[in-house]
Amino acid sequence: MRFSRNAAAALLAGLALAASGSAALAQGPNLQGLHDALHLSQSQEAAWQSFQAASQPDPQQTARARAAQAMLPRLTSPQRVDLSIAAMQADLRTMQDRGAALKAFYVTLSPDQQLIFDRQTLPTQSQ
Repeated sequence: MRFSRNAAAALLAGLALAASGSAALAQGPNLQGLHDALHLSQSQEAAWQSFQAASQPDPQQTARARAAQAMLPRLTSPQRVDLSIAAMQADLRTMQDRGAALKAFYVTLSPDQQLIFDRQTLPTQSQ
């Protein structure tokens, strides 16, 4: 029984984190600062625009996450697990879309620009 409670708590915590933190995580690095540091050519701008658009939080996904979180008290445990799984799958699809846009942009960069991009998009470690 203890495992079930812990597993349910972990799933609910994951759903809450996805709902509250997805917008902050989606924004990633300072995009304007990154754009300025890369000194992009005209031929790279279209790929940048696609990357930037994919990096923005999706208001519909944020609204769905908030609605799901509000529904939790009215759901049974199996329903909460299903809802948590669906939210995680939606987050994965978003990450895959963002990853594809990042990769499409990254290949347009020169090796020096790739180094700048890698350095400026490296997650910082909180201590």
